[in-house]
Amino acid sequence: MAHSLIKATIIPDIIRLIAEKYAVPERKALDMFYRSATAASLDDDETGLYGQSPLYIFSLFVDEMGENTVGHTD
Repeated sequence: MAHSLIKATIIPDIIRLIAEKYAVPERKALDMFYRSATAASLDDDETGLYGQSPLYIFSLFVDEMGENTVGHTD
């Protein structure tokens, strides 16, 4: 069973968080997210990632982008 409804409710929050963090329009944030391995994992129901919070998925995205390094500040 696809978890499309769950994904449809959490993706807008993830996109908003990306847009805020990277100071980009939501359209650019959407593009950034959908080109990521994090989005591919979210799309794969076998990973169970759809059951996590938008904030957790966002943190995975940020990690993927290389932003979470020791001593990094915004």
